[in-house]
Amino acid sequence: MDYADIEGLVFNIQRYSIDDGPGVRTTVFLKGCPLACDWCSNPESISPLPQLSHRYTSCTNCGTCAGVCPNGAISQGEEGPEIDRGKCVVCGTCVKKCLPEALSISGKKMTVKEVYKTVKRDKDYYDEGGGGCTCSGGEILMQPDFVAGLFRMCRENGINNTADTSGYGSREALDKIMEYTDLFYYDLKHIDPEIHRQRTGRDNGIVLDNLRYIAERKIPIVIRIPLIPGITNTDENLSGTAKLIKEISPDSAVSLLPFHEYGSNKYRMTGSVYKMQGTPPLSEEEKKRAKEIFISCGLTCTVSQ
Repeated sequence: MDYADIEGLVFNIQRYSIDDGPGVRTTVFLKGCPLACDWCSNPESISPLPQLSHRYTSCTNCGTCAGVCPNGAISQGEEGPEIDRGKCVVCGTCVKKCLPEALSISGKKMTVKEVYKTVKRDKDYYDEGGGGCTCSGGEILMQPDFVAGLFRMCRENGINNTADTSGYGSREALDKIMEYTDLFYYDLKHIDPEIHRQRTGRDNGIVLDNLRYIAERKIPIVIRIPLIPGITNTDENLSGTAKLIKEISPDSAVSLLPFHEYGSNKYRMTGSVYKMQGTPPLSEEEKKRAKEIFISCGLTCTVSQ
């Protein structure tokens, strides 16, 4: 098979992105993640399969979807449609009949060349401002052949590539992607393996090993750390993380990502539970304190808005 025909499961392609790498970028969001972080902003990205999503704010409660579902997976409740996700086979029948477009399917199979057609539209912007293509997720290491194929096509056409990853994946998958990666955005959730397991479903051994592996190969890295109140935003965790980065990747920039609830509504849309409900945002003083911990270790550090 030609690499341009390799398929990936994509749930969003965001053009004109300025938060996922240098310059103006097109970010390709892939579906499927081995982690399940309590604070995840893209819960629709976790399952490696297409999912039915219900945007209740657009729903008119007309009952059409319940009437057309061939598997009896949708019933009409007092507050709108109720989806039995055990029965739903994501056939899309209800989506086609939903006039207010409150129903959609998260996850679409696309080939490398199909995705590249969207990425290349903004090449003039990339060339002018140093932007390019970013693959994010979900977790890109779950679809390494697709990512490597897209990055290869981008590189062959003079487009810069950024890989946004949690680092939780096989060395074989990492090698495939690394060959065509210009910059890694690397997420570190927590330095303590047990707390990492409790909050993401996995320990951090593979994550730290892969970070060392990338650093040894001198590929530029921006290490991104979520500041989650009471979980990651503790002096113990941040100091331990700073010391580790200083040891294995001292030239990496650090970007701190303060907690927000921007993705909280998506949990209801996908029929899942949001565990961070009611968590207060960080104060400016807390953000400043976190940044100072990394700077005191001699690291370059910024705090995202």
